[in-house]
Parts: sequence; structure tokens; C-alpha cells
Amino acid sequence: MNAPEPLTLDPRAHKQRVVSALLAALPEHAVLHHNEDTTPYECDGLTAYRQRPLCVALPETEAQVQAVLKTCHDLGVPVVARGAGTGLSGGAMPHAHGVTLSMAKFNRILRVDATSCTAVVQCGVRNLAISEAAAAHGLYFAPDPSSQIACTIGGNVAENSGGVHCLKYGLTLHNVIKVRGFTVQGEPVEFGGEAWDSPGLDLLPLVIGSEGMLAITTEVTVKLKPRPQLARCIMASFDDVQKAGDAVAAVIAAGIIPAGLEMMDKPMTAAVEDFVHAGYDLNAEAILLCESDGTPEEVAEEIERMSAVLRASGATAIAVSQDEAERLKFWSGRKNAFPASGRISPDYMCMDSTIPRKRLADILRAIAQMEGKYGLRCANVFHAGDGNLHPLILFDANDPDQLHRAEQFGADILETSVAMGGTVTGEHGVGIEKLNSMCVQFSPEEREQMFAIKRAFDPNGLLNPGKVIPTLQRCAEYGRMVVRGGRLPHPELERF
Repeated sequence: MNAPEPLTLDPRAHKQRVVSALLAALPEHAVLHHNEDTTPYECDGLTAYRQRPLCVALPETEAQVQAVLKTCHDLGVPVVARGAGTGLSGGAMPHAHGVTLSMAKFNRILRVDATSCTAVVQCGVRNLAISEAAAAHGLYFAPDPSSQIACTIGGNVAENSGGVHCLKYGLTLHNVIKVRGFTVQGEPVEFGGEAWDSPGLDLLPLVIGSEGMLAITTEVTVKLKPRPQLARCIMASFDDVQKAGDAVAAVIAAGIIPAGLEMMDKPMTAAVEDFVHAGYDLNAEAILLCESDGTPEEVAEEIERMSAVLRASGATAIAVSQDEAERLKFWSGRKNAFPASGRISPDYMCMDSTIPRKRLADILRAIAQMEGKYGLRCANVFHAGDGNLHPLILFDANDPDQLHRAEQFGADILETSVAMGGTVTGEHGVGIEKLNSMCVQFSPEEREQMFAIKRAFDPNGLLNPGKVIPTLQRCAEYGRMVVRGGRLPHPELERF
């Protein structure tokens, strides 16, 4: 196999060369290269950082995907895969000298098999569309990120997305049995299988959550679950965040695994109540949403047990949904936390880390102190059941100083999460957002092992380069920056 040719030093000639090669493999309408056409692809949901791609390829068939990858590999051109662009870590931010590979046209549900409780879907199928297609069979797809109305299954696989019901039903990893796609060289590859076990090394968990760095996903086989006969939701109010955090731990300690267990602090509650009018207690310092599902008998028993635990933990008020409409109303605020925050601030930076459940109150107090330290507001919403935090730092990106302080605020949250025994990410991935924080959590030896895996799949570093794994040089620069109290810019997306 010949090594990819180096990038030409003349940007204009390089672009012309790449576009001409792609036009030989794709129809003209499937190659976007004018600025007005490529600008919409310059960022994902992390809008604070933008980079216009060299060009955008929009293949419609697997053969075209294969052709794009072979072309880019032969030219030594970076490739960044993109789904719906709803990611929040900059994982789909383009490479200035590379091709953005949009998989938006791979949007067909190929098969729903009610007997095996599986569905085979293309990578561009929306998360919610899977459940809509399976509903006729009394089935649904359990992972339900808040962006499920728009986000795609390919993106869910890339980031190992979760959602409000991941505590009981698991993340994307636990609900996918096979992924098909292509290597950077354009070779077909499959991970997992339809049997309970697959021969050879189990590489499926490695690919799920790899953020487009190891292979390009085109098709996914997902597990479907029977839709519960009944679901009811408890809305519990607390006058102290410590009590609310302790209540989360108490529910799990009682041997109860709710279908969903979410937490919102007072600022977030006020923002979403003004937006959706869900009936939230605006006097509460924190609200818990605890859902039970199953048979009517199971739900009745679990609701009674959870209510008792919440009261013993200091809940000041408890309301239980009486019908499906009220249950959806309770959840509407939580599902709309991000757009509600957009109504009260020009911009927000949604962080994503995970801590032990017992430290929920501690991290909230720490974040409150950081608000004073950085002079910015922060509204908090948590997947409390599994300790996954989503603090939303509110700022104005038009003010460089506010952006700088928001970056520092976010990094502080992530470092504090690690210090409390947690991790720098939960379900949003690392992308470019958390490169510096990866330096905090992982040693040079650990990062080198990550690079070794990357090289095994992509020896020349062409797939989504400059993301997820920080280089030794970058971590050294970050260490010096921390000592100086300065700012380390996000990198030009270099190849390692």
C-alpha cells in the first residue's frame, strides 16, 4: 500500500486538486466547494469554534462513500465525518485542508424485525425515527438524548450517546449489536454481529464512542425493546441541593433502578418553566424527576417505594403524573433545557462530565463558587442517576473576554469532576472541546496507547485528526499555560 501523498503547500492548487478528484467519483451536486455552500458546515453544536472545510462531499451510496475515502487516502487528505451536526464537543468541526463527509443522505430504515427485536438502519436515520418505525410492533429504541428529534444514529454511535433513560436501559453501546462501514482506505468492515457473540476480538465497544477516528459508519443494527405498558413520573422538590443529591444516592441504595432519574437546579428550573410551562416548583432549590415503567402493578409498587425514599430524604413536595399527558409535561422541561437556556443568554457552553452520585451536591456547590470566580452564570441539569453532569455556562461569544472566562469555567468543572473521582466526559465526547482536560485525566503512557489504537486503524491519521487525544506537546503547553494563568488556544486541527 502506497503512503498518502503530502498536502501541497499552495492552498488554491490543493483545493482544486481535491475537488477535481472528488468530482471524478461523485455527481457534481454531491460536491460542495464554494464558500456560501460550505459555511453551514463550519461547526457542530459547539458554535464557539468554527472552521470552514475545504469542501463537503455528500455521497448517496456506500460505493460513493468508498470512492471518497479511497480518493482522500490516495491524496493524503483529512476526512471529517458529519451527521446532523448536533454534537456539543466540536467533534464534527471541519479540517481547514480536508473534506467534510456528510452522511445526511443515508437516512433509510432498512428493516424492522419484530421477531428478533432489532432494526437495521442507515447512519443518517434520526434517533426518534427508529422508535416511530418500531411503534407499530410495540417496540422502541431506548437511548433518547435530548436532541433525539434531530440527532442521527451514526452520531449516537460516534459519541456513545445516552439520554434521560440510560440509567435503566443503557447507552448506545448497550443497544447496538452491529456496525458496518469503511476504513480510511475504503475497505468494508463490520464490527459485532447479529448473534449473541461474534468471533474474534470484540471491537464493537471500541468503535462506539470513537468519534469518527477509526472508521466511517454507514449502517447500524440496533436492539429494540418492548414498549412498557405504563410509565409514571414523580416530580420531587427539595429546599436544599445537598438533600436532592443525597436523595439520588438513597434511591439507588434502596435497590431501585428508575427508568429515568434527572435533576435540575433552581436557575435551570426557572428557565425551562418560563419556556414550556411544565408546572415546576419555582421555589425549590432543586427538582428531581424520577420515572418508573413496566406493568401497572410494577409501576405502582415502585412509585410508592421511591416516594417513601424521597420523603425520607427531605423532599418538600411530591407530585406524581396521573396520565401520559402529564408525564410528558413533566419531561418537557428537562427535554427543552438547552433551547430554554438559549432564550436567557446569547450563547451557552454545555459541559459534560461524570462524577460519583454521592458527590452531586459537592459539585453543585463548587460550580456555584466558580460562578463568582469567573463572573458568569451557570444553569445545571444532570442525568443524576448515573452522575452525568450538563452544566450550561451562559456567556456572550461576541465578547472575547467572556468566551475566555467560559473556557476557563468549563475546564475548572472538568478538573473538579476528575478530582472528585469522576471523568471528563459522559456522553458528548471529547472532540476539540476537552483536549486540554484529557491532559488532566490521562497519563502520557495512556494517551500513547490511545494513539496506538488510532494508528492500527488509520496509520496516517486522516480520519478526524486533531480530535479526542491530545499530543504530548499539547499537554506540555497546557501545563505551562496553567502555571502562567494564561490561555491555550484550540489547535489548528493537525495530523499527529
